[in-house]
Amino acid sequence: MSVRVVTSGAASFTCNAFLVVGDTTTLVDAGAYDGVVDEIRAHVDALDQVVVTHQHTDHVQQLDAVVDAFEGPDVYAYADHPLRTHALADGDTVQVGDQAADVVFTPGHAPDHISLVTETALFAGDVVVHDDGAFDDGSFGRTDMPGQSRERLIGSLRELLARMPDSVSEFYAGHGGVFEGDVRAVAERALDRAQRRDPKYPDDQ
Repeated sequence: MSVRVVTSGAASFTCNAFLVVGDTTTLVDAGAYDGVVDEIRAHVDALDQVVVTHQHTDHVQQLDAVVDAFEGPDVYAYADHPLRTHALADGDTVQVGDQAADVVFTPGHAPDHISLVTETALFAGDVVVHDDGAFDDGSFGRTDMPGQSRERLIGSLRELLARMPDSVSEFYAGHGGVFEGDVRAVAERALDRAQRRDPKYPDDQ
C-alpha cells in the first residue's frame, strides 16, 4: 500500500492526513494544514475520494479546499456534512487505494468516529494511536471533552480488535508517527490503559 502523510509540513496543529495512491486514490482525512492541496498535487494529479474518520476541526478544516481543488471527489463520512456524497455505516466496505477496507464504527473520542481496516493496514483516526505525547506504544483519543465517552471508546477498541486481521502490520493514526509491526499489540496496550482509566490529561475521566 502506497501511503503518504500530506500534512507533515504543517507548523500549526493538524491531524495526519494520508494520501493512499492506487486504483482508487484516497485521502483519509483532510486535516487543517493550509498547504495540504499543494502536498497532494506533488504526488497525484487527481483525487478520487476523501474518507473522513470524524469531523473534529483538525480533521476536516481543509475539506472544502481539497474538494474544490480536485473538482469534486467523492466524500465519505459517517455523520452528515454539506460536502458528504456517501454516508458510511458500520460494516460497509470502501476501496482505499488498491485494497478494500472494512468500516468499523468506533465512537468514544467522537460520536461519528469510524476506522478503516484492510488486510494489511489500520486507519484509526483518533480512537487509537501509537504515540501522541501522552502515552507511547499504545495510546487512545481523549475522552474528557463534551460529547466524548471513555466507556464508548473502550467498547470501540474491543470491537476494533475483534475485527482486525492478524495480517495488519501498518498503522496510520490521526496523530503521532506511522507504525509498522505488531499493530494488534499496540491496540491491546491502548485498551489496557483505557480500561485502567489511566488519564491522558489531568481532567480526563
